Amino acid sequence: MNDEEISKKNIIICRCEDVTLEEIEKVIDEGYTTLEEIKRILRCGTGACQGRTCTRLILSIISRKTGKPVNEIELPRVRPPIRPVPVALFAGIKRKNKQ
Repeated sequence: MNDEEISKKNIIICRCEDVTLEEIEKVIDEGYTTLEEIKRILRCGTGACQGRTCTRLILSIISRKTGKPVNEIELPRVRPPIRPVPVALFAGIKRKNKQ
């Protein structure tokens, strides 16, 4: 294993899901070249930051590997809840009945 291979294993691109540069480059080499596909396969952008940290990095990696300009790479769809959900539900806090 050379120094480049070792460093790619150590470069974390998505900190929330611990996805490395090596993993992202591997799926791109397998033919997955959109951010949506990479997100579905590796779960990048699904952690606590919701992609605010890694999206731009992944876009630049896709651009470098495919030769496609960043502004031509389609962004993943945003899927908000169908109806509003109280934050307390996610925290496991029971709400008092309101009258």
